[in-house]
Amino acid sequence: MIGPVQLLFPGTASAIRGGVRAKAVGCAVLALLATGFFAPAGALDGADKNKLATAAQLPIFKDPQAALRAGLESYHAGNATSSVEALRYAADGGESLAQWKLGRMYADGDGVARDELKAYSYFSRIVEHFSDDDPDPGVRSLVSNAFVSLGVYLRQGVAGATARVAPDPERAFDLFRYAATYFRNADAQYQLGRMYLDGDGVKKDVRQALNWLDLAARKGHAQAQALIGQLMFDGAGGAAQRPRGLMYLTLARESASGAAADQWIVDMHARALAAASDAERNAAVAMLEHYLKHRD
Repeated sequence: MIGPVQLLFPGTASAIRGGVRAKAVGCAVLALLATGFFAPAGALDGADKNKLATAAQLPIFKDPQAALRAGLESYHAGNATSSVEALRYAADGGESLAQWKLGRMYADGDGVARDELKAYSYFSRIVEHFSDDDPDPGVRSLVSNAFVSLGVYLRQGVAGATARVAPDPERAFDLFRYAATYFRNADAQYQLGRMYLDGDGVKKDVRQALNWLDLAARKGHAQAQALIGQLMFDGAGGAAQRPRGLMYLTLARESASGAAADQWIVDMHARALAAASDAERNAAVAMLEHYLKHRD
């Protein structure tokens, strides 16, 4: 893997200072609980809603906890049909993990037909339940993820075959702010930065955007690193900090997965690198070495 310092001086080994090694980087985007459990995806059977609702009401499980265990076991085994029935029974019984898991499955089309309205509904249950209650340590991450996921849906709105959720950027902003401050969620901090930058749901404020993006970037959030890097390089919100901006862009570029969704990071880094002088690259290398040495 190409290390971040090499990205600043592609093909010029002599310009690398301090012996920074690629294996010392590891700046992956925080994705805790974002993808859920990994297992083969199946197809949801064609049973109608009434049959599923009836099955969920039947006492086929000892209790919601037993249904949750059965659902997760079925999911890992690749049996989507029994997984959904069991998880729905557990979710209706108040099991937050089941609600979150179903939300993620419907949001990602993982083992079921993608249905953002259903995902929205399950995430909403979690947010409603924990809007006043402090979650136990074991579910804090999934609760935090549910707040962010619901915020994303509310910011853009959700369209379905029979119903829709209208965009509500003000409510989305509140959810992001709660997750960013209470849970210190990097995805929420990034989303807040974007909203302040775009003036969406809140008055546009570049300095506030930089503050929130910086918090997420320091946690290794690649999208936040790329965006704040470009803002610093261009001098948005104040005097340009081109070497520091280039440092953040390089960290984001090194973390980019190569997927189409990350191409904007690759392109942004390439443009800044082409525009930077050798002096700015050298200064970025020094900052990068210091960052890698002293980061938590």
